[in-house]
Amino acid sequence: MRSRNTAKPRKRRKVLRCSALRIEQHPEHPLYIFAVTGDQLSKLASISPIGRSESGKLIGYQRAAVKRHIRGIVEYLDSGPALLPNSLVIALGSTVRFVRNGGQTDPLSVHGVLEIPLPINGHAKPGWIVDGQQRAVALSLARRQDLLVPVNAFVADDVSVQREQFLRVNSVKPLPRGLTTELLPEIHTVLPAHLAKRRAPSALCDILNLDPVSPLHGMIRRASQSQKQSVGAVVADTTIVRILEDSLATPAGCLFSYRNLATGDVDWDGARRVLFLYWTGVRSVFPDAWGLPPTRSRLMHSVGLRAMGRLMNRVMASIDVSAPGAARHVKRELEKVAPICRWTRGAWEQLEGMRWNELQNVPSHVKMLSNLLVRHYLEAEG
Repeated sequence: MRSRNTAKPRKRRKVLRCSALRIEQHPEHPLYIFAVTGDQLSKLASISPIGRSESGKLIGYQRAAVKRHIRGIVEYLDSGPALLPNSLVIALGSTVRFVRNGGQTDPLSVHGVLEIPLPINGHAKPGWIVDGQQRAVALSLARRQDLLVPVNAFVADDVSVQREQFLRVNSVKPLPRGLTTELLPEIHTVLPAHLAKRRAPSALCDILNLDPVSPLHGMIRRASQSQKQSVGAVVADTTIVRILEDSLATPAGCLFSYRNLATGDVDWDGARRVLFLYWTGVRSVFPDAWGLPPTRSRLMHSVGLRAMGRLMNRVMASIDVSAPGAARHVKRELEKVAPICRWTRGAWEQLEGMRWNELQNVPSHVKMLSNLLVRHYLEAEG
């Protein structure tokens, strides 16, 4: 007697087939133009929110959803006949297959059918939303799920390619500066000049925030942080990036010599030593003001950090960071300005009696405080 086969039949994977136009722009990343319904879109593409893994590695790239914006789109879609002419941009994995129609002669623009394997048993979807996150969420929530929407899709498994396109697509309507700042170190292709010059400062900001040895470890607010992770983050990342950008870009900056102007390469280890030495010294000289929220300490406020960043360029210019006593030397130099500082209480006598918490992150206050600290340091040194 034959034994019965009790094995469960394998689930057959569903495939979404769309009439599509394939356009040759990039030899490794073909571009497809097609249309899908809101229901189909939710099955084929996911949103990849920016965050950090347990090991600290950057994952995803999308900003947080704007609920008010989404609600407005849903209300519009549910109100009657709707028009959404803007294409969503999707990155597709290399599992897709394109079958061209016969009898075509144009090699750069080909009609055919795009076959997209859909996930089964909770597996990952084959696509990721690069642009149109709010519209995609709204389409999934709207009552009408058969509304066709245009899609531009490119094939790229590499998340760095997706991040690059995300930044480029959103360059006209600026992204939150913090989000752009955090994504830049993960982009390894040629960027527009205004973004390229911020890539190295952004990477150094990551080092300051993620390295356990850093005096600023976990203290810098980043777009990828959850609410729980940002509890102890009292420093704005945009402020740190601004400090680092100025120091790397200007000949008077203490980090200027660590950057190769011809290639853009950075001596990361050397720059790291400079930054860790200096900000460890600041923490040591001003322990009562260190790590507090900006409302309680102007040292942690953008105005104080930027002023101390400019002082860094003066102090570290005379420090041999490889010398055994470098840390003690930095501390001695910073102690020269300590007597005049009023980070948490009192008034700045040299600033016409301005109260400690009256200093704001405006150009005039940053310049005034920076000039005071540098001038006092140079006078004490002389």
